[in-house]
Amino acid sequence: MVLYFLVNTFALEFFINQFTGIMSKKTGLLSSSIGKKLLMGVTGLFLISFLLVHCFINSLIFFNDGGETFNKGAEFMGTNWLIRTMEIVLFGGILAHIFLALKLTLDNRKARPVGYEVTNGNANSNWYSRWMGLLGTLILMFLIIHLKHFWYVSRLTDHLDGGLETLFDEMKEVFENPIIVALYCASMISLAYHLLHGFQSAFQSLGLNHKKYTPLIKSAGVAFSILIPAIFAAMPITMHFGIIE
Repeated sequence: MVLYFLVNTFALEFFINQFTGIMSKKTGLLSSSIGKKLLMGVTGLFLISFLLVHCFINSLIFFNDGGETFNKGAEFMGTNWLIRTMEIVLFGGILAHIFLALKLTLDNRKARPVGYEVTNGNANSNWYSRWMGLLGTLILMFLIIHLKHFWYVSRLTDHLDGGLETLFDEMKEVFENPIIVALYCASMISLAYHLLHGFQSAFQSLGLNHKKYTPLIKSAGVAFSILIPAIFAAMPITMHFGIIE
C-alpha cells in the first residue's frame, strides 16, 4: 500500500518527470502516451513469459520425489550464466513496468485533475481493470517478500551452501507457517486479476488487434490468468499440508 500512495507525492512525480524527459530526448518513446503504452505492453509480455518459465521450474516439486528434480532445476537456474544474466534483465523489466505504470497513472490524473460528478465504471470496464494500480502494488509487496524468502537466501547468503540444506528444504520450512501460505494464496488472487486485464492489454498496446485472433488471445489470457496463479498457489498449500514431501 505504501508504494501506491507514494504515487501522489511530489518527490516521486519530480523523479518520474525528470527521467521521462531524459528518455524522451534519447528515444522519443516516452514523449507520448502511445509510446509509454507500447513499452508497457512489451515489458508486460516479458514478465508474462517469465511467469511461465518460473511456474514450470517451480512445478517440478509436483514430482514429489523429495525435491530431487526440483533441486536439479533450481541448481541449473542458479549456476547457468545465461540465466543469471537474464535475472538482471528481469529486474530491469520489473522496474521499467512499475515506472511506466506510475507514469501513466500520473499522466491520466493530470489530464483529468477533477473527476466526473457521476461515473459508471461498470458500464465501460471491469473493476479489476480500474484497480490495476492497487493490484500491482499488492503483487510488488508480495514479490519483495518472495525474493527475501528464496532469491536472497539462495543467491546472497551461504544458507544453502555445502549441500546440508536445499532450496526445497527452504520451501518446506517457509510454508510451515500458515500465515505465509495464506499470504501467498491471497497474492495469487491479486495476480490472477492483474493478468486478466494485463494479458490482453499487452497485445492491444502492441497493436495486435484482429477480429479473428483477438478472441483467441482473450481466451488464452483468461486461461493463463487462472492456471498460472492456481499452480503457484497449489505449491504452498500442498507443501503445508504434507501432500508434497
